[in-house]
Amino acid sequence: MGQQKIAGLVLDKDTRQRVAKVLLINNTSGVNVFNNAKGEFYLEMKKGDLLIAQREEYKSDTLVYQGEQVIVINLKKKSIYIEPVTVVAKKSPDQILAQRRIDYSSAYKLADPGDYFSVGPNGAGLSINTIYNLLSKEGKNARKLTAYFQQEYEENVVDLKFSRALVKSVTGLDGEFLDNFMIRYRPSYTFVQMANTYQMTGYILSKYEQFKINPHYKPLPDLKKIETDEK
Repeated sequence: MGQQKIAGLVLDKDTRQRVAKVLLINNTSGVNVFNNAKGEFYLEMKKGDLLIAQREEYKSDTLVYQGEQVIVINLKKKSIYIEPVTVVAKKSPDQILAQRRIDYSSAYKLADPGDYFSVGPNGAGLSINTIYNLLSKEGKNARKLTAYFQQEYEENVVDLKFSRALVKSVTGLDGEFLDNFMIRYRPSYTFVQMANTYQMTGYILSKYEQFKINPHYKPLPDLKKIETDEK
């Protein structure tokens, strides 16, 4: 049996919450993808392939694909010792993205093909570097990586503005009900980018009225193709 595209979901083993930003590696074929903000992914697999899941702050997990239609991976958090006197300020989404641009500067250079035409001693012509960056495997991987960092930035902005603390203070929800609300009514980056605190509070209140009609409803996993895949 040949390879087929398999859907998957990554969960925290203890909290049962979805875990995003996980690197999934088919160790047999060498193909790898990041899952999306909902913890979902698609990956080409065939029976017997070894799948590795890796994410910072979690222990790596491996499994042998046995032909399942949907793979569910449960990651266990690492035990991290933090000295009581140590206080680390959380970085803003802009700071995280800026650091990504520094740490992966070579990828950003490859991802930006530059001008199609160059001017030299012999006149204007097509830029060889631009053509290479557009067509090379390195260029495609760089664009995929930088697109993922942009997606990470947008999700971080949503997390910052649509925070658990704000939702809890507006609705009074807690525990499983709060988790359910956060998943069901997570706003888009476009809305969050434009909304002020008053508008965000109004959004949460309006969605809370809908939530109260059926607070126990939990949507099924929406396994969509990750938009950062290279076309």
